[in-house]
Amino acid sequence: MSSLGQLREVLGVPPGAVCGSDFGAVEGSLGVGLPPDVKGMCYLYGDTLISDFIFVLGPKFIAEKSLWVSELVREGHPVIAKAVLPDAGGMLHWGHSVDGDKFFLEHRGGTIGRFPLSGVTGPIGMSRMRR
Repeated sequence: MSSLGQLREVLGVPPGAVCGSDFGAVEGSLGVGLPPDVKGMCYLYGDTLISDFIFVLGPKFIAEKSLWVSELVREGHPVIAKAVLPDAGGMLHWGHSVDGDKFFLEHRGGTIGRFPLSGVTGPIGMSRMRR
């Protein structure tokens, strides 16, 4: 069973899931092809709050929110030191927590659309690190 299949088995399908939405416009806005597993996750759980804690960006919001975060980083964000898509070489901003943590997948080169490393940053994460 695929990882997405296992996740679907645990979480179920959310009401109002946007399964089957087209990611062509999103990939065009971000300037990068997304891997099938990322698109699958965003198709099924995108634009949805999971367990009242994690919001997964999907086709409706992912390009808009990525542009917003990339502008914050260009202006000198105190914690996010690496570029965010659509900026060249940027990370994919794929979601956030209700506490303000932001979730990223970092492109590590090689195959186009390969994002094996994830990162988290935000006010709650920073306070946990100081403890």
